[in-house]
Amino acid sequence: MQDYLQIKEKFNSQINSVQDLNSLELLEQEYFSRKAGEITLLMRGLGDVPEEERKEKGQKINELKVAMVQSIESKRLELKENEYKKIIETESIDITQPNLPKHESGHLHPITLVQNQLEDLFTSMGFAIEDGPELESEYYNFTALNIPETHPARDTQDTFYIKDHAGWVMRTHTSSMQVRAMQSNDLPMRVIMPGRCYRNESTDARHEHTFYQLEGFVVDENISFANLKGILEVVAKNLYGPEAKIRLRPKFYPFVEPGVNGEVSCFLCESKGCRVCKQSGWLEIFGAGMIHPNVLSAGGIDAQKYQGFAFGLGLDRLVMLKYGIEDIRHFQGGDLRFLKQF
Repeated sequence: MQDYLQIKEKFNSQINSVQDLNSLELLEQEYFSRKAGEITLLMRGLGDVPEEERKEKGQKINELKVAMVQSIESKRLELKENEYKKIIETESIDITQPNLPKHESGHLHPITLVQNQLEDLFTSMGFAIEDGPELESEYYNFTALNIPETHPARDTQDTFYIKDHAGWVMRTHTSSMQVRAMQSNDLPMRVIMPGRCYRNESTDARHEHTFYQLEGFVVDENISFANLKGILEVVAKNLYGPEAKIRLRPKFYPFVEPGVNGEVSCFLCESKGCRVCKQSGWLEIFGAGMIHPNVLSAGGIDAQKYQGFAFGLGLDRLVMLKYGIEDIRHFQGGDLRFLKQF
């Protein structure tokens, strides 16, 4: 058995030459590892020492072990302090400066929160995101969408026309991007177009002249109403939980055929009937339908070969339902007391 005094001298020499924490770990393993550490082997060798010497020798080995452990811990603290000093010397920011008052973080607008949520959902299903002009031509806003010149939506009482610039309007819906997207994308296509829209509305708790929509459409071969319903069910469950259900009711829109109003089961009363859903158990959240052949043709698509569906979501209404907001005017009001809640 190697004499413990030789081990002590060897250890003291080694620990004085240690320059970093990794080397210290290796030194610690050399002496204290369970299988082959030198102190471990000394302790095991006590069984071969004569009984009359065993107690004294065991005590000395234990004293040596305690001293070595203390030396290792002292060295570890010294090395860590040296590393900390190096960080302070090289750090571009003084990490020792006093803690300053915390600055208030910014807040995303609730419409932005829901729009981001929907964009993440649709991109996960393979949809591209398109952006378009808010100042739009009558052609893309109305004519290309199969909306005739006699349609009431084209009256000045509903639409903001640009003075001294005939044929230009503030877009009344994000559907104005539909034909633009068809003309600039390859088939098949899945596209969503979120954005701000404008209508000549009297402002009250439920109506605003400036509002937000998210339009989406799919064009491919063999597209059916079942595909549309499947997408809308995914959207409803993502927004309002896995128990959400949808129902589709016929409605006329010039740019789809057939068209539907989409409703989701009222998550506020679990479809039992409440003030928000007007005791019906259902909440209207979108319009949708199969894209009219005339719209496909305006987008340069062969309506005999390809089919598509389109849907439009009113983001303001979705946000009001999601967060229980009763007045749409809060969105444009700029009141920090309202915005800080999100």
